[in-house]
Amino acid sequence: MGKKLYVGGLSWGTDDSSLESAFSKCGTVESARVIMDRDTNKSKGFGFVEMSTDEEAQKAIAEFDGADLDGRTIKCNEAKPQEPRQNNRW
Repeated sequence: MGKKLYVGGLSWGTDDSSLESAFSKCGTVESARVIMDRDTNKSKGFGFVEMSTDEEAQKAIAEFDGADLDGRTIKCNEAKPQEPRQNNRW
């Protein structure tokens, strides 16, 4: 089973395919997704990459954490599970 990685500090021009292409140098990419704002449809500056094995995920973290991607220094680490959202409606 692979690991999901958080990738932060992305350039506004980075899209799913360029993120997948960059991380494919470290192994098989199961999925790569840049998170988009639903109102503006622009990148939020972060995304997630799922590598096929834990070894490939560790290699990707070592390769990309603090590296330059599309002109920006990015952060790459193991993704944490999403916290349940509170419904704070008035």
